[in-house]
Amino acid sequence: MAGDKPISPFWTPSRHLDRRPFLQARGAITGALRGFFAEQGFVEVETSILQVSPGNETHLHAPRTEIIRPDGSRASRYLRTSPEFACKKLLAAGEEQIFEFARVFRDRERGDLHLPEFTMLEWYRAGAPYDAIMADTVVVIARAAQATGIGTFAFRGRTADPFAEPELLTVAGAFERHAGIDLLSTIAGAEGNRAALARAAAGKVRVAEDDTWSDIFSKVLVEHVEPHLGQGRLTILFEYPSPEAALARVKADDPRVAERFEVYACGVELANGFGELTDAAEQRKRFTESMAEKQRRYGEAYPLDEDFLAAVAQMPDASGVALGFDRLVMLASGATRIDQVVWTPPAGET
Repeated sequence: MAGDKPISPFWTPSRHLDRRPFLQARGAITGALRGFFAEQGFVEVETSILQVSPGNETHLHAPRTEIIRPDGSRASRYLRTSPEFACKKLLAAGEEQIFEFARVFRDRERGDLHLPEFTMLEWYRAGAPYDAIMADTVVVIARAAQATGIGTFAFRGRTADPFAEPELLTVAGAFERHAGIDLLSTIAGAEGNRAALARAAAGKVRVAEDDTWSDIFSKVLVEHVEPHLGQGRLTILFEYPSPEAALARVKADDPRVAERFEVYACGVELANGFGELTDAAEQRKRFTESMAEKQRRYGEAYPLDEDFLAAVAQMPDASGVALGFDRLVMLASGATRIDQVVWTPPAGET
């Protein structure tokens, strides 16, 4: 708008002074969480950013680069969207409890809750069920709140007590409660029935002709379910439908759902965890299908990391979780935007 005063760069002393309390909170939280993992006997790891494949999820996009070998030949590499592939290779190598504050990268993402470069806190327990990782996540969030002394998380008019007993809610239960949809009736085995879900969602969300079962699921989740999660206290949304299993194993007693969970506070997704899939053939099948859909939608697909798939076949039973560290710092520090809690905002932005 004409006449508006230009925003000064983040490195000007006056602006940095405004941001500094949030950055001090970030340091306090980092130290507190490293203390938690040390108490639990975890090993902190540092895995490589450059990867053969950045991940194989349909809607995640990664920056691409090229390396030049000593002989002058070139090879494509990607900046990872998660340290998951590398961490699971370490589980296959024999590590049992590991965590990482990992720098990760995602194209097409920017907003109050999104940055193209951000910090993901991931940790894994070999031989542990996924409810053990759920319990870890609740403790991690509470430790972050303790580190800053904040009593209540707040974001966009919503609040959540990080110390209260979390709400446990299955995805099917959430769809029934908040959208009036019997989600499991639209799944047979591990496959989603697109027509059945389209009928159930009619009048609730806009369904396009080329929407897949997963597209319709995501629309209902975002528009009708997520705004109600993490209200007053944390919500653990668990037993994701099998078509949304990603890298999680399907439940042995009900193939319609997978051992996947997400944690919400104030309507904000903080963490995404799995009882990890160790069936390499099934993982290959899921990746291949995801990349075919990515090619159809976006005109690009990422290669499969064959080394990762080989490691999956050697992995022990394990559970793990990825937590958006910057988002946690934002809520625990009282910030209103994610760029307030990073030391240097994205390059080229003020």
